[in-house]
Amino acid sequence: MSDGRLMTGMTFALALLLGPLSLSAGAQEYPAKPVRLVTAEVGGGHDFTARLIAQALTTRFGQQFIVENRTGALLVGEFVAKAPADGYTLMIFGSSLWLEKFLRSEVPYDVERDFAPIGLEVNTPILIAVHPSVPVNSVKELIALAKSKPGVLNYGTGQSGAATHLAAELFKVMAGVDMLRIPYKGNGQATNALIAGQVQLMFPTAGSVSQHLKSGRLRALAITSAKASPLFPDLPTVAAAGVPGYEADSPIGAFAPVKVSPAIINLLSREMAVAVNNPDIKQKFAAAGVETIGSSPQVMATAMKSEMARLGKLIKDLGLKED
Repeated sequence: MSDGRLMTGMTFALALLLGPLSLSAGAQEYPAKPVRLVTAEVGGGHDFTARLIAQALTTRFGQQFIVENRTGALLVGEFVAKAPADGYTLMIFGSSLWLEKFLRSEVPYDVERDFAPIGLEVNTPILIAVHPSVPVNSVKELIALAKSKPGVLNYGTGQSGAATHLAAELFKVMAGVDMLRIPYKGNGQATNALIAGQVQLMFPTAGSVSQHLKSGRLRALAITSAKASPLFPDLPTVAAAGVPGYEADSPIGAFAPVKVSPAIINLLSREMAVAVNNPDIKQKFAAAGVETIGSSPQVMATAMKSEMARLGKLIKDLGLKED
């Protein structure tokens, strides 16, 4: 989702003309009461992102932005889709929200019908990480090993359809390799299995394994983003290292119910972009292996459509279903 880093769009540019606390002449000040940021369960990347944004917006507006945690994309999406369209219930969520419809026969919301994008806020780079016992030091060597032993090399994943799982499946297709998936209930369990040598490789988010890379318990071969990451300057992209055109990310964006006023959407988009790129907050994200974006609503909408077309086809072609 490389275009998510661009901060363009006519509506976004107009939003920059708005004052931080008022919407338009004669309009009621926003926010006039606490705002809920609904996101996934406590302790994950969604929660971490939502809490840093909430902290910054609370300071910026002088009004409380409160994080509310729920379990999974389905519950979060359904709740926010049914919330009043007044700007006081927002959502912070990642790509599983807009890819669920390809993994399940029924989803209680429609991303394009029920939600208004505010902006892509952050992206967590995904890495190819191997256990030190795996005799490879590059993507090309990994591909060669996998092709020499079809179906033998195994990789751990968390939930089916998660960004890290889809990164692995996309790699298999584009690199033309046959590797065995070992599913776990979550990425944390898969990471522990990789450290223990129970699986040979994984496509984890960078922040979840950075300490293990530093200690030598794991070895990183490449980063899956389209462009090299300033957070991991020594790692090549998968595309540059042997699989041209490959790209996989783990973005998190902000949404509102679809009928929220465009003036509120634009104001929130501007303020969230300022928040995630505040030097102190940007450093906190970087320390966790997270890149900040802060895009316009238009860039987010375009990026989501591109992801749904590209990864939706992958999910359908492979017949993937929710675990």
